[in-house]
Amino acid sequence: MKIRRLLAWFGIFLVSLIVTVSCASPPTTPTTPTPTPTTSTSVRIGFSAWPGWFPWQVAEEAKIFAANQVAVDLKWFDGYLDSINALTVGQLDGNSQTLNDTLSSVAAGSDQVIVLVNDNSTGNDQIIVRQGINAIADLKGKKVAAEEGTVDHFLLLLGLQKAGLAQKDIEFKPLETGAAAAAFAAGQVDAVGVFAPFTTKALERSGSKVLFSSKDFPGAISDHLAVSRKFLQAHPQEVQAMVNSWFATLDFIQKNQPQALEIMAKRAGVTVAEYKDYDAGTHIFSVAENLKAFEPGQDMTALPFAAKQISQFLVSSGLIKQAPDLSNLFDPQFVKAYAAAHPS
Repeated sequence: MKIRRLLAWFGIFLVSLIVTVSCASPPTTPTTPTPTPTTSTSVRIGFSAWPGWFPWQVAEEAKIFAANQVAVDLKWFDGYLDSINALTVGQLDGNSQTLNDTLSSVAAGSDQVIVLVNDNSTGNDQIIVRQGINAIADLKGKKVAAEEGTVDHFLLLLGLQKAGLAQKDIEFKPLETGAAAAAFAAGQVDAVGVFAPFTTKALERSGSKVLFSSKDFPGAISDHLAVSRKFLQAHPQEVQAMVNSWFATLDFIQKNQPQALEIMAKRAGVTVAEYKDYDAGTHIFSVAENLKAFEPGQDMTALPFAAKQISQFLVSSGLIKQAPDLSNLFDPQFVKAYAAAHPS
């Protein structure tokens, strides 16, 4: 499997230090290369094909989890929805997922908490159309494929709403993202909602083009580390170590870009050159941007505001039956603790 897309890494990181904590007990030899994790619980973290989440692979291979004294069972999912379901049923302690998918899970009864902002999609989620479709209004009556309930289905509905249309005005084809891209490329549907690199497959169709993307809806698709409330309450030390590891990994990527790109491209199943082609459509959040996102606000850059708006949209679009309780959805304490220990 491949990716949803990577940020243009250059110049955006404010983190300046990888957190390294020594072992609680003396090492058995003086040449131990990294500290032995001292947290008693292994954290089961899921991630899937999206560039805002590929840094987790770097954290594992560069031994950053160990340096931050946390044992991590990092689980890769070929299917993004499978990772969401795994967190919901307790097979994971945390998962990398979008805000709207977290809201859907919470609305369905799953008790989850967002503790970290990974990124915002800024163009890597796209609605791609065949030749002859030049406006959103032209989608009326057309066959449109997307993976039902995912962010690209959400993006499609946002675009339709903007044009005064709804899902009932199109012939919606619910297909897994890879299958949707293949169906469009083969001429079986008129339009498709997909994320990179599946966008590349879709655009192989002659005359195809991007009709609109997440770039047209700033803040609508944000990506996070969500953890179960039960795990957070029982193991706050491990959650803190995960957040510390994330920011240390961003710092490592900045300082060791060739090595980091090799790791991420391999996990994505693409070449480094191909991986670099996806660098404009995802904005990775710095520590300062994380802190700001958790604060109240009056636009989509503020998570509390965005969550309320997205919840209302999910209800009106029929994707959820009722809006979830947002009062305890966001917990910035771990990002704040990291920022306090690493002032810029």
